[in-house]
Amino acid sequence: VWQHLGDDINNDIKQQQQRVDNQKISSSIVNSKTRIDGIDQAIQKLVDTGYMHNHCRMYTAFLACNVAQSHWKTPAQWMYYHLLDADWASNACSWQWVAGSFSSKKYIANQENISKYTHSNQKNSYLNIDYSLFDQLEIPEELKQTEMPLLETTLPEKENIKLDASIPTCIYNFYNLDPIWKSDLEVNRVLLIEPSHFEKYPVGEKSIQFMLDLAKNIEGIKIYVGEFKELVKEFELKNIFFKEHPLARHYDGIKENRDWMFPEVTGYFPSFFGFWKKCEKYLKT
Repeated sequence: VWQHLGDDINNDIKQQQQRVDNQKISSSIVNSKTRIDGIDQAIQKLVDTGYMHNHCRMYTAFLACNVAQSHWKTPAQWMYYHLLDADWASNACSWQWVAGSFSSKKYIANQENISKYTHSNQKNSYLNIDYSLFDQLEIPEELKQTEMPLLETTLPEKENIKLDASIPTCIYNFYNLDPIWKSDLEVNRVLLIEPSHFEKYPVGEKSIQFMLDLAKNIEGIKIYVGEFKELVKEFELKNIFFKEHPLARHYDGIKENRDWMFPEVTGYFPSFFGFWKKCEKYLKT
């Protein structure tokens, strides 16, 4: 979807999200004080560790978009900021699926469902209602106060590095830290950390550290904080390799395919199930 739509992934994809009251996020979600125990515990774990179970991601998005009536974009950015497995396409499209802007209907869950799958014992809450009543549910008092979260990335200090312009250069980034990519070749290996990328898609300190820790698996890698064109100009690089990604379209050099699970399946799919039907036959073989 990101390949096909580019920056349009940042807007409502199929249709406008309905019943939008604000463009912010409930303060109680940010502070894990929604008074929905299973969700609050999951949010606190996200902030503390960078991990949230997929089911809880859906619950949190449902609460933010379909109960607090926030447009999906800001809450999605907030969650992405904290996730160690931060992938904007997966995150944004999933939030839009929950919010109904990338699906045929909104995702909803009542208190019984949330308690069951978060293994909590809570019964009485503002979500303890019949599913047929969610369309008329007013924003609960617990979710009315909203804010625009401060999402800024602190990047590592720029270091002086040395590169050999006479040999090829492999460019790694936030979305490509493959430790075995061209591992048998003598090349410059550079983890490119572009400030412009993290201004548009900010992530937290834990996510940056996770990236740096993963980079340690790549022997001989150098870290460059700056833009792609600055890197090429500073070291007069000629023979550059990089892996395809929607955020690497401004790179110049030899573009290689990512490691797709099903490289035979190409094109745009407006739903996961449409995509998966094409994949299933390759899974069987």
